[in-house]
Amino acid sequence: MKIENKEIPPHSLLPSTRNLAEKLSVSRSTIIKAYDFLILEGFIESKKGAGYWVSDRETYFSPHEEIDEEINYPELSKKGKSFQENVSLINSTSEKFVAFRPGLPPLDIFPVNQWKKLSNLYWRNIKSSALSYSDSSGIEALKKNIANYLNLIRGIKCDHHQVIIVSGSLQSLYLVGNALLNTGDTMVMENPTFPNVHSIFRSLQANIKALPIDDEGIMLDKLQLTEKEKPKLLHVTPSNHYPTGIQMSKKRKLEVLEWAHKNESIIIENDYDHEISNWRTKNESLFSLDHENRTVYLGTFNRLLHPSIRLGYMVVPYYLLEVIKALQKHSHRFVSPSNQVVMSQFIEKNHLYNHVKNVVSIAEERKEIFLKNFKEHFNENITIKPSQARSLHILAELPDTISDKEISNVFYHQNIIAHPYSKCFINTEKEGLIFGYSCVRNPVISKKINKMARIFNPKSEELLQH
Repeated sequence: MKIENKEIPPHSLLPSTRNLAEKLSVSRSTIIKAYDFLILEGFIESKKGAGYWVSDRETYFSPHEEIDEEINYPELSKKGKSFQENVSLINSTSEKFVAFRPGLPPLDIFPVNQWKKLSNLYWRNIKSSALSYSDSSGIEALKKNIANYLNLIRGIKCDHHQVIIVSGSLQSLYLVGNALLNTGDTMVMENPTFPNVHSIFRSLQANIKALPIDDEGIMLDKLQLTEKEKPKLLHVTPSNHYPTGIQMSKKRKLEVLEWAHKNESIIIENDYDHEISNWRTKNESLFSLDHENRTVYLGTFNRLLHPSIRLGYMVVPYYLLEVIKALQKHSHRFVSPSNQVVMSQFIEKNHLYNHVKNVVSIAEERKEIFLKNFKEHFNENITIKPSQARSLHILAELPDTISDKEISNVFYHQNIIAHPYSKCFINTEKEGLIFGYSCVRNPVISKKINKMARIFNPKSEELLQH
């Protein structure tokens, strides 16, 4: 059958029953009956007033079903297999629904018209020469504006040549990891941490040393190493630890820098939402305190503006600049120059600063509404963990007897997203749910929490009995 063999692609409009009957010289009732059978089998669907269309059966697509086992292929690389095995650690971001996905800013307040005007201006004045290949590390204007922006907003003083433009934090981690780590090399990270961070370095086959955190940040005094283990890399989120919101003390930051000096290590300072967590405060970054230029500073616009913009940056020690640029040239080549130019203008015209100010205000308002509704609807089996830092998510802890993965899955099938806390742990685990509230409009927050409570409260009692 042409539909089954994909000779007629999904969403294709089929001939009307009348036209097909005339073409095949059969009665129209025969064609209608054939179409009815195809609808019953799920191959086509009927849209009132729009005819018959080929169904999208890609939802059920499995590449394994398409592999011919009689054909011999080369064995996958160990690294390739490693990335494939660990991809489930990454929290998926492809779902259409947003309540209550962590890490999303208030998408509804993004200044679309300002961005559109800047974009139209770019394309109105573009020259054909600008449509060629671009510098892999980013256009100079954006790099200069980011360096100035970081100096004003974050107190970070850097050379704009150190700024590398990327599509987001995940790509930054991939580049730094590949620049430094061989299979089996030791690196250190917080526990708990972003599942995506764990996935990247586990896939790179690093020897991961996961350290607990206390109220001051990562506890390097808990690190135990053999004589052969020499950590090359340390990943930390000092301004707003994910997902607990703990902020690293200055004392602990200085200890981290001293540790990196003694071990000749590189530090990744993942400051994924520093504008949000540090608004109206001036907490010194590790990068600013580092006098040996061994800190890689990561930032992203995806969490401030919207994820589809795919723009982030890192400030790289001179020692790593050339290898990072080489890795970029061998992979994605460069980020879209049009987006970079528009982002540069967005910063230069102060639109970014004003937007972040609005994000903070709206996020605080929506957080209050979320907490108020949450306390009204949920029983004592789930409690909100207080956070030191302002952020775009909330952590709710569960009893160890309740599976956060199971609850998360139940919510997912009701079009509600809550990331399991247990996925953030590398060895020891705790149960909980991570909610993002800032991307959800006020009336929807109340509605969705009410729906969650109706699902969760009886379900939690059932799990506790087991």
